[in-house]
Formats: sequence, C-alpha cells, structure tokens
Amino acid sequence: MIHYHGTPIGGEKGSNKAMFYNGRHLCVSYRHPDDLDIICEVASSYFVDNGAFSFWRGGEKPDWDAYMEWLGALPRHPDFYIVPDTIDGTEEDNRHLLFRYGRAHGACPVYHMHESLEYLDMLVRQFPLVALGSSGKWSTPGTPDWWNRMAEMMDVICDTNGKPRTRIHGLRMLNPEIFSRIPFHSCDSTNAARNNNQKDRFGMYIPLTAAGRASVIADRIEAWNSAATWKRIPIQDDLFMSGGE
Repeated sequence: MIHYHGTPIGGEKGSNKAMFYNGRHLCVSYRHPDDLDIICEVASSYFVDNGAFSFWRGGEKPDWDAYMEWLGALPRHPDFYIVPDTIDGTEEDNRHLLFRYGRAHGACPVYHMHESLEYLDMLVRQFPLVALGSSGKWSTPGTPDWWNRMAEMMDVICDTNGKPRTRIHGLRMLNPEIFSRIPFHSCDSTNAARNNNQKDRFGMYIPLTAAGRASVIADRIEAWNSAATWKRIPIQDDLFMSGGE
C-alpha cells in the first residue's frame, strides 16, 4: 500500500521540509500547494487533492476550471488527481462534475459514502482508481456506523474472494486501525503535518524540529500495510477508531 502524507509541514525551513519529504509519497492540496516545488524535487511520488474539503469547511466556492488549468501546468506529473466534487452535494451534482472534469489522464473520482451503491458500482467498473470519502452520517471514519457502511461498500467493490475489482484510495483514512483491515491501494491523511506539534506524544527523546517529529509519526504509520483481501468483521458498539487526520 502507498502511504500518502498531507502537506505542507508548517513552521519549517525548506531544508527541514526537504528532509521529511525526501523519498516519501505525499499529497499536495490545490488549496495549500505551498511546498509544491520541494515536493516535485525530492518526493518519491505525489497526488493532487482538489481541496474540496478545505473549501467546504471554509465556506468557499472553488473555481474548478482554474483547478484543471493549474493541474495542466504542474512541473511534475502527479500519480493521480482527485476529480472536482461537492462534499455535501447530491449524487447528481457529483455525476455532473465527474462528466465535466473526469476525463483527463490520472483522474480519480470520489465516491461519497452517502451516495448510492449503484453509483459506486459504476465508478468501480469504469475507473482504474476510486477514492472513498466519508460523508453524511458516515463523516467520521472508524465509528461502528461507518464500519457497517464500509462493509456494504466493500461487498460492491470486491469479488467473491474479497479482492477489489479496481484500486481504491482512502481519503483521510491513513490510520493503521482502518487501512490494515481494508485492501486499499493507497490512503492519505494530514496526521504527520498537523500533529507533530504535540510534543507530549514523543516521550523523553523529542525531535527538535517539526519535520523530525513528523517523520516519527510517518514512520510509525508506514510500518503497517493494508489488508490483502476484504473480510467482514463483527462490529461492536464499543469499537471506535479515529480517522487519523
């Protein structure tokens, strides 16, 4: 599985950032592309997130035509790009955006968990990579309800042997408690970028820089791999796992 870490690492100089980014797989958000130049130089690979979640939380309306123009001008081609989507939109809203913006090379559509399973089946049949996004009443990864909905989705995505019929990417799901149970091709989160300032997590030997602390978080995440196949597990009421963002 590919572990994509969200960027940027705030409060760091370029050399420290480069040390963290060097050789890793990273996520660059259209909303916050601050470190794009460094990433294109030193990362193993990266993908582009459309920033819809950040725009949505900030009450902003994105210009998707500008996003597609920006993608076309990138100095290094990403592994894939997230097709424009509407976080709290209807299935028809996202079908329209997919039809308009999902035809370029590397397009990865988002299936939102509140959308129909028929729509999910269509995406799985037509695209080599589909991103899964938590939404609606399943907006918090790792809750019992979320796992029950994920089980319904995996029954659509996988064949009778539990193998996905296409590659799947978990948005905000780079948590070993989650991805070790699901046969993801890749996942992402901003855990390392956002939580490296919580110094009480590092015990006696606290790395001096934010990039160093982010590396500790990233290394621990990368020690885990995704599941080989999907197997249904009993969902208990006391099972709760955070999404790790």
